[in-house]
Amino acid sequence: MPESPADPMRLRGAPAPEAASRLPLAGLRVLDLTLARAGPTCVRHLADWGADIIRVEPPGQGDGLGGARDGFDQVNLHRNKRGLSLDLKNPAGHAAFLRLAKTADILVENMRMQVKHRLKIAYDDLKGLNPRLIYASISGFGQTGPYSTRGGVDQIAQGMGGLMTITGEPGRGPMRVGIPINDLTAGNLLAMGIMMKLYDRERTGRGGYVHTSLLEAEVFMLDFQATRWLMDGEIPGQAGNDHPVNIPMGVFPTADKPINIAASSPKLWDIFAKAVDHPEWLEVEEWKTAKGRGADRKRLNEVIAEVTRTRPSEYWVTLMEEAGIPCGPVNTIKEVFEDPQVQHLGMAMPMRHRVRGDIRVVAQPVNLEGVETGFYRDMPRLGEHNAEILAEAGLTAEEIADLKAKGALGGE
Repeated sequence: MPESPADPMRLRGAPAPEAASRLPLAGLRVLDLTLARAGPTCVRHLADWGADIIRVEPPGQGDGLGGARDGFDQVNLHRNKRGLSLDLKNPAGHAAFLRLAKTADILVENMRMQVKHRLKIAYDDLKGLNPRLIYASISGFGQTGPYSTRGGVDQIAQGMGGLMTITGEPGRGPMRVGIPINDLTAGNLLAMGIMMKLYDRERTGRGGYVHTSLLEAEVFMLDFQATRWLMDGEIPGQAGNDHPVNIPMGVFPTADKPINIAASSPKLWDIFAKAVDHPEWLEVEEWKTAKGRGADRKRLNEVIAEVTRTRPSEYWVTLMEEAGIPCGPVNTIKEVFEDPQVQHLGMAMPMRHRVRGDIRVVAQPVNLEGVETGFYRDMPRLGEHNAEILAEAGLTAEEIADLKAKGALGGE
């Protein structure tokens, strides 16, 4: 990695390349067979906290599903890894992969369920070679069951998991969430599962199989919307920008930009009405209970909006803060990274990219006191570290040359 004259990593206290060995997951070797977003989201946690990530890609992979290799998405997803380009369909490449698997602590994949079995790299194929291996999988719908062989992507899971019927405004039809929420959630959950299995391995000495799916992640994330049905038999619907059950809590106009206000509890409702100089709202019979405010939400929201639109957002945010009522502006993405609290938290992580120069990516949201993570390695070029990785697995220079001669190795 080229040296950055300003050493931007130091602005966040992030480690220099040699300091990565002092991060909490240093010493763990991870085989990364992931693609798209769910799997790479999981691996990014392991990479940022110091694990040795070996991204295994087939020859000729090129830019892949996430766009250009040096584009905003791939650089953010695949930082802090080494690269190996190996053809797992090639007998020589498959044999080399098995030797590499013997040295690994963790393998992460999010192929279709049947693909790993066809390639003979499923957990059952590897556990005998390496009993300590933690094999981690994300699928669309689960490793077993009637949908297990289906391919799945985030938006399909959003629909099948019910999220699109509780997102958006009533009467406007189903609406997707603005981020790939199931990809991200499944990746985060799998990373947590790997951590639990690592702790279990310390006690038992054995690895094991850890897996989740986009559909499981989606149903889990429904949370109270799911238990409204499971426990009370109520089918939730769309509520737009209002909270589904707690009113007033939602988006309100101001003289310049929208804000969110959360004043739904009995105490906060009382404080809110007085703070905006409308204590008479507390005497409206329908608004004296949470249930009544929910039933009359349209009229209540209109009355509040008539007041909030008379002054700018900063006025209301300051007033609500002084009154102890949660409130905040509705920001564009540009405004998010201009926000002083976001800047204080260091959520835009500086890095020096070999092609794009000094750029910023999204930082780790987990904070370990006394330990700093950050950027210490570019997203690898295709097959960039073939020779060193294979040598670490015990292959000789002659065996590596033979792999290349047999078409099992790729690279740019």
